[in-house]
Amino acid sequence: MKQEKLSFLADSPFYTKRFAFYIGKRCSTSTIKDVAKEFHLDRRAVKELETQYMREKLRRAGNPGPKVIGIDEISIRKGHTYRIVVSDLERRRPIWFGGEDRSEESLNGFFDELGLKKAHKIRLAVMDMWKPFEKSTRQKAPQAAILYDKFHIIRHLNEALDKIRKSEYARLTGKDRKFIKGQKYTLLSHRENLTTDGRRSLKTLLTANKRLNTAYILKEEFGQLWDYQSEAWARKFFDNWKASLKWQRLKPYEKFAKMVERHWDGIAAFCKPENKVALGFVEGLNNKIRVIQRRSYGLRDEEYLRLKILTSMLPEI
Repeated sequence: MKQEKLSFLADSPFYTKRFAFYIGKRCSTSTIKDVAKEFHLDRRAVKELETQYMREKLRRAGNPGPKVIGIDEISIRKGHTYRIVVSDLERRRPIWFGGEDRSEESLNGFFDELGLKKAHKIRLAVMDMWKPFEKSTRQKAPQAAILYDKFHIIRHLNEALDKIRKSEYARLTGKDRKFIKGQKYTLLSHRENLTTDGRRSLKTLLTANKRLNTAYILKEEFGQLWDYQSEAWARKFFDNWKASLKWQRLKPYEKFAKMVERHWDGIAAFCKPENKVALGFVEGLNNKIRVIQRRSYGLRDEEYLRLKILTSMLPEI
């Protein structure tokens, strides 16, 4: 049977285009090891087919200039080795993976590759409260508004709540401790995401410990900040929330409130109609990247990881 040579699979000319596409699609939901076993192929051949397939996906997607970007970092190896991921939040796709760390210089690499003309068309940059990212953006895209995203702010609040949980565990003894032990994720999860047993455990924990109950209620209430359409009303809500901390002996929450105060302009920017973006996409992408990293565990090919991330939100071909 005459086999079709693929223009984009120059290194692997002995597979039909249909088969190469099918292997690439299978690797979107399975590991290289599983796909190799299923089709009786060498793992290196599967990886090469998928790599070429992903490059073709990227080529077809093009590189239009983004108007709204999301900036985040991921840890790629133990020992705090970071890379930066930049996403086009309007088109809902990652567009850049790179840098050597979380530095200003590393993010400058994205803007330099993007080019001055496209960089100056960015109107909004969504990021966490990491100063090097903000400095790079203000230098390379000075016209862009800065928005600190809800996902990272709530993560700081959850970390504060967990510190309170740990301090209560250290303070208590005997049977009063047993309700707290092993309940970190029960306490930090949204109530609607808990199983029936999880909700029962949460209720028992909050009933048994007044301080944790207060901290939990305050954590749940804080999420209402992003419901306000007016910065003035959002500010009033935050001031009331901060005032409610008085006499509660919740030092981690007091530190969190001071952090919010310092970064208020970037947080409150969400109230402006032109800054309404699908922040859920950022959290969804972070979850997808974690899945990609788990499936790619043991593969030290950074170019492969880059392609997996950049094509993770693109349609199959």
